[in-house]
Amino acid sequence: MKLPTDLMLVRPLEETQERSLPEFVEDLRERIDRIHRYAREKLKMHSDKMKQRLDTTSTETAFQPGDAVWLYAPKRTKGKSPKLQRNWEGPYTIMKKNNDLVYNIQLSPRSKPKVVHLARLAKYTGHDPPKWFVVEDSPPRTEDSVIWNE
Repeated sequence: MKLPTDLMLVRPLEETQERSLPEFVEDLRERIDRIHRYAREKLKMHSDKMKQRLDTTSTETAFQPGDAVWLYAPKRTKGKSPKLQRNWEGPYTIMKKNNDLVYNIQLSPRSKPKVVHLARLAKYTGHDPPKWFVVEDSPPRTEDSVIWNE
């Protein structure tokens, strides 16, 4: 079907010439490959820009055993507005770092440990962090390491 724009614009010379089917297929394949490469380059360029923009605003958070953290655990109570409910619990103590994203945390010495993702944790900045947890990497105390007040 010819549109008015097709009638107004004359077709380029190379398209008006008769070509054999193999030549047409080869030309079509080359144009599709060229367009595909162009699209891949643009996608990569935009992906790199988005990654760079995200990296400038993101902060890498890493916790060590013994750090105090808040746990994001929203609870929805029927009849109460979600805005007025507490979404954060704690302070919890980091017990163990399983990998870069998963931690074992514990609320108190007698509570059951929880395994949580880094996205649900926030650094505790209160005045009284829990002091019940002793980091396992600390050297044992000896009589020589104790300072006596005389």
